[in-house]
Amino acid sequence: MPREIHWTDAEEIGIQLQEKYPEMDPLTVRFTDLHRYVTELAGFADDPAKSNEARLEAIQMAWHEEFEDAKG
Repeated sequence: MPREIHWTDAEEIGIQLQEKYPEMDPLTVRFTDLHRYVTELAGFADDPAKSNEARLEAIQMAWHEEFEDAKG
């Protein structure tokens, strides 16, 4: 079973989102969709209601960093 992840694990979530959606530009993703993508990740073990704009923004930026790194 994957390690449990929570809203505060922005870097790990960013890595997993990049692996799951490698062609998707994170900066084009609406927060409502980002919320769904995160809660659908294997290992997500937090309360979906504990999300907020700051946490989603941190996740989006971590994902964006992974996206840019993958482009080389």
